[in-house]
Amino acid sequence: MDEFDYIIVGAGTAGCVVASRLAESGRHKVLLLEAGGSDRNVWIQLPIGYGRTYFDPNVNWMYDTQPVPGLGGRSSYWPRGKVVGGSGSINAMVHVRGQPHDFDDWRALGNPGWGWEDVLPHFIKAEDSDIVEPGLRGQGGPQHVTDISDKVHPLCHRFVAAGASLGLPRALDFNGSEGEGLGIFQINTRDGRRASTANAYLRPALRRGKIVLETHALATRILFEGRRASGIEYRQRGTIRQARAQGEVILCGGAVNSPQLLQLSGIGPGALLSALGIETRSDHTAVGQNLQDHLAVSYFHRSALPTLNDELGPLWGKAKAALHYALNRGGPLSMSVNQAGGFVRSTPNAPRVDLQLYFSPVSYTQTPLSERRLANPDPFSAFLLSFNACRPTSRGTLEIASSDPALSPLIQPNYLDTQSDIDEARRGIALIRRIAEAAPLAEIITGQLVPGAEVVSDDQWLEDFRARADTVYHPTSTCRMAPDPAQGVVDARLRVHGLAGLRVIDASIFPTVTSGNTNAPTVMVAEKGAAMVLEDCPA
Repeated sequence: MDEFDYIIVGAGTAGCVVASRLAESGRHKVLLLEAGGSDRNVWIQLPIGYGRTYFDPNVNWMYDTQPVPGLGGRSSYWPRGKVVGGSGSINAMVHVRGQPHDFDDWRALGNPGWGWEDVLPHFIKAEDSDIVEPGLRGQGGPQHVTDISDKVHPLCHRFVAAGASLGLPRALDFNGSEGEGLGIFQINTRDGRRASTANAYLRPALRRGKIVLETHALATRILFEGRRASGIEYRQRGTIRQARAQGEVILCGGAVNSPQLLQLSGIGPGALLSALGIETRSDHTAVGQNLQDHLAVSYFHRSALPTLNDELGPLWGKAKAALHYALNRGGPLSMSVNQAGGFVRSTPNAPRVDLQLYFSPVSYTQTPLSERRLANPDPFSAFLLSFNACRPTSRGTLEIASSDPALSPLIQPNYLDTQSDIDEARRGIALIRRIAEAAPLAEIITGQLVPGAEVVSDDQWLEDFRARADTVYHPTSTCRMAPDPAQGVVDARLRVHGLAGLRVIDASIFPTVTSGNTNAPTVMVAEKGAAMVLEDCPA
């Protein structure tokens, strides 16, 4: 059996960071296991290529949830990265830390060391930002954060101006001191290529020779000696292998795969495990509970002015965009289509930011979801507006359906399960409608494509929301950090309660979902978690 100081399960957003930080001293040998394959794929490295990977089983787990009562019995499609770089290799690259109060809330829930002033240094350490604000933004870190404010489609500025006409502030930097309001998103790219943690952290670290990366290696169970995690069993190209960890086993599989592996290893709700014939090692009811996610809906409008549809739809437009990218790594292929948006209060008297808004100068209304490609938009000028509640109160569950590690778990997000979330959906709908009716955006809207003119009353708008709303791909909290083992899976140092040598370091430990996109806070958790591992390592 091969021996390592640390074994990390999952070479995703968090796993690439943790592996790099643990290995950089040169003292530790690290095994990094990834169920998927290489990220050396043009559609991964090309920023706008994420439209191609959305339904690619070669790099995507392509999960479907259970039918959701709050969505009228519809299931939700959950793409998750099954590739080196994880979901950070197939996402839209938006870089948002979240609101400072998100992390103060984490600390207030009984997690010392996780308030805003505690986590800020790790955000700063991780980034190499185009935007300079001493004490808040970082320069020289591994992951580049690109300011695209001077490159976005011109319609984005109309969206921001429409918000201003309603009294919504202008945010110059969502990750800076004045992040509330409407503005332009920053993205994780470097020189026109995706700046995933695989590119930013792992690839340079591999050259130092202290990390062994095994791809197509599906972890099947955690090995134990008594109450201490001692290694990992994994299946690689049909062969069962085992590896031993002299230090710790660290799960970085994300909000789906980390609780899944814990349950497969006998750590989870005892009744569930017994029913599946799995010996219960630790009757841990919180594993797979507290699932949180952002739920959004998009509204599509015809435009009197050209949009990205006009640039990327025609064959000549595709050729022009490809040439621009080939010559200088610029143009629409070098960016996400999620270009503008914001963080706002749904009503003036809301105590804090509670809605995230999105503006994309592109639309897809004439093709089924499974056939959409970012380079094949609608053949007419149109754009979309979207929103989601920042901090939903509905809680879902994740449970394995079998002892077979290759089978997908049962995911029940329970969207719109609380009256609070329903009320927030109503307020979000009302605000989006007001923005669409405000100048200068209203001046270019020539018609509403979706949901259509037949949707008129407030109740009809809510029913439309239930009929079309879907995930924003931000699942968290299934291995929640909490001081009480009955309420959470890991403690404030990310150690699994009641067991030794086992940590979880990824988005599954979020006590509550952050107010925005979850990739940047996952990098922060990985930076802070890796530092904790090294602090606890015997000299």
